[in-house]
Amino acid sequence: MTVLPDVLAPGLRIVFCGTAVSATSARLSAYYARPGNKFWPTLFKVGLTPRPLRPNEYATVIQYGLGLTDLAKSASGNDDTLNDEHFDRSGLRRKIESNSPRVLAFTSKRAGKEFIGHDVAYGFQYETVGSTRLFVLPSTSGAANSSWSIEPWEELAAVSSAR
Repeated sequence: MTVLPDVLAPGLRIVFCGTAVSATSARLSAYYARPGNKFWPTLFKVGLTPRPLRPNEYATVIQYGLGLTDLAKSASGNDDTLNDEHFDRSGLRRKIESNSPRVLAFTSKRAGKEFIGHDVAYGFQYETVGSTRLFVLPSTSGAANSSWSIEPWEELAAVSSAR
């Protein structure tokens, strides 16, 4: 059973992909809903949304050319509770191939590494899914504050705004 529905449509600018929704997000039925998560304020700060959205408004991102999904659609919790069997790599690949966003942006190194299959650095990756470029971002989770940097988010926003 899917914890949260995807927010996808053909031709989006960016689809953001996490590893799995947090237990708080699952309970509240909203992406990036845990207090202290910087996802929604960051989208606004880097210019991807015209105002800070609330987690329960997650479905509205589509009107800004953005989408949401997770690598583990049937599990929730912290990364340390997830294992290989939770990740649906082929399902994510099919979704991206059929919707062809410009960029698939992983919202953590773990998500990027699990999908791509090797260690990743922040920024654009060599791999693609069809015409979709892959980008890895620092996690906005409060648990990842020690590795937080807004610069890759700013880079992604600047590149995705250019046509």
